[in-house]
Amino acid sequence: MWGGRFAEGPAAIMREINASLPFDKRLWRQDIAGSKAHVAMLAKQGIVTQADAGAITGGLDAIAAEYEGGDLPGDLALEDIHMATESRLAERIGTAAGRLHTARSRNDQVATDFRLWVRDAIDAVDAGLLAFQRALVARAEEHVASVMPGFTHLQVAQPVTLGHHLMAYYEMIRRDRSRFADARARLNECPLGAAALAGTGFPIDRQATAEALGFAKPTDNSLDSVSDRDFALDYLMAATQCAIHLSRLAEEFVIWASQPYGFVKLPDAYSTGSSIMPQKRNPDAAELVRGHAGRIAGCMTALTITMKGLPLAYSKDMQDDKPPVFEAHDLLALSIAAMTGMVETTAFQPERMRRAAEAGYSTATDLADWLVRVADIPFREAHHITGAAVKRAESDGVALDQLPIAVLKAIDARIDDRVYAPLSVDASVAARKSHGGTAPSEVAKRIAEAKESLA
Repeated sequence: MWGGRFAEGPAAIMREINASLPFDKRLWRQDIAGSKAHVAMLAKQGIVTQADAGAITGGLDAIAAEYEGGDLPGDLALEDIHMATESRLAERIGTAAGRLHTARSRNDQVATDFRLWVRDAIDAVDAGLLAFQRALVARAEEHVASVMPGFTHLQVAQPVTLGHHLMAYYEMIRRDRSRFADARARLNECPLGAAALAGTGFPIDRQATAEALGFAKPTDNSLDSVSDRDFALDYLMAATQCAIHLSRLAEEFVIWASQPYGFVKLPDAYSTGSSIMPQKRNPDAAELVRGHAGRIAGCMTALTITMKGLPLAYSKDMQDDKPPVFEAHDLLALSIAAMTGMVETTAFQPERMRRAAEAGYSTATDLADWLVRVADIPFREAHHITGAAVKRAESDGVALDQLPIAVLKAIDARIDDRVYAPLSVDASVAARKSHGGTAPSEVAKRIAEAKESLA
């Protein structure tokens, strides 16, 4: 394709290091689409004849059918999917194939194909995240009033509901979807027609090719068009943040599935056994999701470092932009599917969760709030009084609401019998009706809003 300048072919090692075909053949659909849009524009502008354009389009359709059937190219001498497709086109239609690359460089061709692929990847991720959100909302609605311990520092803090806890992840995924949507909007400009780096002298219509490929507009600077990989970094950064959220829920499932907790029973479909211990039910799917987050973050770091020092416009380093994006996408898609399946099918154990909430003095803040609200005690003083009550309850081996009134009055005389009303876990969660709080009535509102949004 470029041999006129060279007397000898590349060394075997050069051929191997230079070839991207083993991984970039994933772009074949986008490459065919971009080439068809380009040649249609060339014909409309009178740059190639309608006859040649028709032959090229028919040849590309035939090649697409071959690729769809699994007959993808593998000759490293052809370097990449773009040159492999052009070579196959020449085999099918002859010299007319050579007109396809008029007013186009591999630089703008690759940039266009890669943007198209990332755009498709974002759409696929968004569909997966939508299904995941629906699973979270469905299980949250099922457990809108199921009491569980809320944790800080992995210590029992205050009672919350399982519905409220699951809806926290709904909010994380809502932000993830917005990040992917932002990334999609930014990438939706078409580099095709920027050529190698300076544009072209042919009278092309870049608006036409942009519209044909579903882009909002052509890119505005030819140098930036071929050297930009912000769209790939945007995707990887959004994927990393999303993977972190999936990993946090996966970690909670790992903890909750352990025998000391017993908050969930993971389904057989998302668990494995042990080769030596027949009693084991290992949360391997959740652990792998947790592990994938590290690999996805590594992909983001890899491309960031690759791009950090490159001068304008194109450098061969940028050939390594695709493997981290492809790897991250595959891992993220698996992680989303696995977490969706686990959320849909996990058997939550609300009675076990309730006992844990009741056992950890999780209503201590409710006692402090009662002292402020009813006894008109400043919060800091109420905090101190409550700490003394917790210490006494812990010493006696009883729950706060099991301390006799005489004991509570001995701690502070302003306490009376009304103090017991807010000290149950149900009363605690029901009282937290502030916007976004854990009260079942409030959680139900958020669920209704989420269902409307997802519909």
